[in-house]
Amino acid sequence: MAPGWLQVVCLLLLGMRAAQGTTMDMQNAAAMAAGLCNTRPTDLVFIVDSSRSVRPSEFEQVKVFLAKVIEGLDVRPDATRVGVVNYASHVKNEISLKATRTKAALTKAVSKIEPLSTGTMTGLAIQFALNVAFSEAEGARVKSQGVSKVAIIVTDGRPQDNVREVAARARDAGIEIFAIGVGRVDMNTLKQMASEPLEEHTDYVESYSLIEKLTKKFQEAFCAVSDLCATGDHDCEQVCISTPGSFKCACHDGHTLKEDGRTCSACSNSATDVVFVIDGSKSVRPENFELVKKWINQIVDKLDVAEKGAHVGLVQYSSTVRQEFPLGRFNNKKDLKEAVKKMDYMERGTMTGQALNFMVENSFTVNQGARPGVAKVGIVFTDGRSQDYIGDAARKAKENGFKMYAVGVGNAVEDELREIASEPIADHYFYTADFKAMTQIAKKLQINVCPDENPCECDSIVKFQKKVEDALQALTKKLESVTKRIAALENKIV
Repeated sequence: MAPGWLQVVCLLLLGMRAAQGTTMDMQNAAAMAAGLCNTRPTDLVFIVDSSRSVRPSEFEQVKVFLAKVIEGLDVRPDATRVGVVNYASHVKNEISLKATRTKAALTKAVSKIEPLSTGTMTGLAIQFALNVAFSEAEGARVKSQGVSKVAIIVTDGRPQDNVREVAARARDAGIEIFAIGVGRVDMNTLKQMASEPLEEHTDYVESYSLIEKLTKKFQEAFCAVSDLCATGDHDCEQVCISTPGSFKCACHDGHTLKEDGRTCSACSNSATDVVFVIDGSKSVRPENFELVKKWINQIVDKLDVAEKGAHVGLVQYSSTVRQEFPLGRFNNKKDLKEAVKKMDYMERGTMTGQALNFMVENSFTVNQGARPGVAKVGIVFTDGRSQDYIGDAARKAKENGFKMYAVGVGNAVEDELREIASEPIADHYFYTADFKAMTQIAKKLQINVCPDENPCECDSIVKFQKKVEDALQALTKKLESVTKRIAALENKIV
């Protein structure tokens, strides 16, 4: 039985480990509030479509989105100024840049905006923003002051006028344009309006109920980060060390930083069988499916793909399940990534339960290349609600000892993702509203098959204690010897 002080040390170690994940989550959430992310001086104008196709309840959701973006900004006359342009068949300047006020006052003004409920003259609205909203008379600052000029356009339909030329003039005038499309929006229109690179300046959500989930992206778009580690905007596997405007990675004791400068190794020789289970339903869309393939290859880049290292298999599903390639077919990253790029999009339905069952019953069997005694990892991606029951297959996967990661985008049901993910769920479950944000998920998703260390084994402490006890015993014997000699001398003196 360990002494009391040893038990206390063990409990402290356990508490530190349990608190570690929670602390990081709190740091990420509090980064902006703590001043770690300072919004750079910006003249920001929202250009909001309130045509008749936008229902009153949907327009309310747009206003909530605007309010939440504003909440993350440093709203002051010498920092960020905010304006709002409302448009349909005509244009209305709802909030002027010169009316910069407190966040509370801005939010209240946004809440009072009413939809115009007529046509969709998006080009006219951009022209108004260029000529009026971004004018010095309306509070815009001159370009020489180093102030960014940004327009965020939110629309859900095809414009009734031309946007290409007027958007080009706005961009040439130094206005950075973000284009958000909702529902049946024309994607080509978004691309005609948005600044380059398009993948960073265009966003699509299937319904207004999802637009609020883009809030974080736009808060970060105006953010000059002073501590990337505290905001979680890094891909260090274990320890992030802040440097001015950047960061560097390190590892816990007993681990070594790998050549990629990001990941750590304690059992780098451990073999792993990894199977991706990918949703190829029609709701994903062809252009987003290409982003999914890039995301898979981002994760592959972090694996030690080799004959005795990581083996990767790929399964795609929609209304049916199709094995793209089994475990062990490719033993190098180059061939593996090429095979992922060649995967054809299936379209049709979303039978996630059937796909999970296929993974359990087929993908991780010896006949399909799985290796006995090797750690098994399943990575499931989906963008919508499953059309069949997932519970039994999800439970069986975990009962079989598979480490399960669940990744959802857009309309994915978060309760289903949690049901698929292994414990602790916070480490194995990821969600984003936008396919373009999957890059960040790839950075955060760390496949770790090393056995968890039990801090209460406290091997090093026990060894130290044993050395101390041996030294004390030796010292006690010497003291006894010295005591006897002193006693003998005292007798002689007497």
